Amino acid sequence: MSSAATTPPSVDKVDGFSRKSVRKAKQKRSQSSSQFRSQGKPIELTPLPLLKDVSAQEQPELFLKKLQQCCAVFDFMDTLSDLKMKEYKRSTLNELVDYVTVSRGYLTEQAYPEVVKMVSYNIFRTLPPSDSNEFDPEEDEPTLEASWPHLQLVYEFFIRFLESQEFQPSIAKKYIDQKFVLQLLELFDSEDPRERDYLKTVLHRIYGKFLGLRAFIRKQINNIFLRIINGFALPLKAEHKQFLVKVLIPLHTVRSLSLFHAQVIRGLLKFWPKTCSQKEVMFLGELEEILDVIEPTQFVKIQEPLFKQISKCVSSPHFQVAERALYYWNNEYIMSLIEENSNVILPIMFTSLYRISKEHWNPAIVALVYNVLKAFMEMNSTLFDELTSTYKSDRQREKKKEKEREELWKRLEDLELKRSLQSDGIIPT
Repeated sequence: MSSAATTPPSVDKVDGFSRKSVRKAKQKRSQSSSQFRSQGKPIELTPLPLLKDVSAQEQPELFLKKLQQCCAVFDFMDTLSDLKMKEYKRSTLNELVDYVTVSRGYLTEQAYPEVVKMVSYNIFRTLPPSDSNEFDPEEDEPTLEASWPHLQLVYEFFIRFLESQEFQPSIAKKYIDQKFVLQLLELFDSEDPRERDYLKTVLHRIYGKFLGLRAFIRKQINNIFLRIINGFALPLKAEHKQFLVKVLIPLHTVRSLSLFHAQVIRGLLKFWPKTCSQKEVMFLGELEEILDVIEPTQFVKIQEPLFKQISKCVSSPHFQVAERALYYWNNEYIMSLIEENSNVILPIMFTSLYRISKEHWNPAIVALVYNVLKAFMEMNSTLFDELTSTYKSDRQREKKKEKEREELWKRLEDLELKRSLQSDGIIPT
């Protein structure tokens, strides 16, 4: 296999996890799947000459014949069947990848339907059901596509075809239409991260080449889990705002949160996790990324609910949550925003910070809290002193009330004991 064919698309990975082991695929056959043949007869492909070995005039016709041959789909669940023909198809696909990369004049009008037909025969198939009712990429091993030796080359070929200088969208739009896009989007349900990576690249290329399909693609993505965000133009369109509220923010409620990166503070606060510390740490990380770029005028609008939540995080008994929240004070830009609004933020944070400095079980957290308190004191010493005095006074009142309650309970217990002894005749009434 050539190096060009094995190089994955130069795009960011969709899934941020590493595969620890390869789960052995279970044999799941489906009559509607192009991955499996319904008959047990061997597939025989007649060997064709290499494209480089025929004249330039003969190459376009031979190119079409090779595309038609590659429509044959093999059963990779049976590792011993059709070995010779599988290798022949692999080498043919490899040759086609190289050919569309460097050749010129091969893209005749007759080639477009044959290319789309070959790609469709190979990639559009019924996906096997997941071994798990709810696949979680952070915990579950993905089911890898058994036919990947062929499938990868088909994706490579299609990407090179879409990127070709000779590619004409005006001709291709007859075959790469809304139905094709819908079938493509359904494949994002594949557990195999390699396939989703190629699908993302293919969809990007189609979105860039076919202006008439852009609105349709955006509309359809609204109905599935979003796996592709490439930025939005300003000002935001109404459909983008609705997409943000109806799709992106609610994605934070799903179990597989790590697949998504939304950027809305109020939405994050609305869906803040209550019982999962790992998600809480992730939310804090997202918030910091947003605060790194937020305008001061926008910061003022959300500072109160934001720091009420941060105050709760700082008080968390889970030290990783508390530590992640306290790291905000290591961010210079966030510190500048806090300093400009210390008269609002300091009263919200002070009680939690002061109490933690005296009571928290983790010495590392206590040390971080002392640094934050020191920073607040330097920002606004007058307000800091007032809050310290008020806190101490409140604590004294609380201690006084606690002591009074204890004394009251003690008197009640003594009174109850006295009545019990009197009723037993141990002491006179």
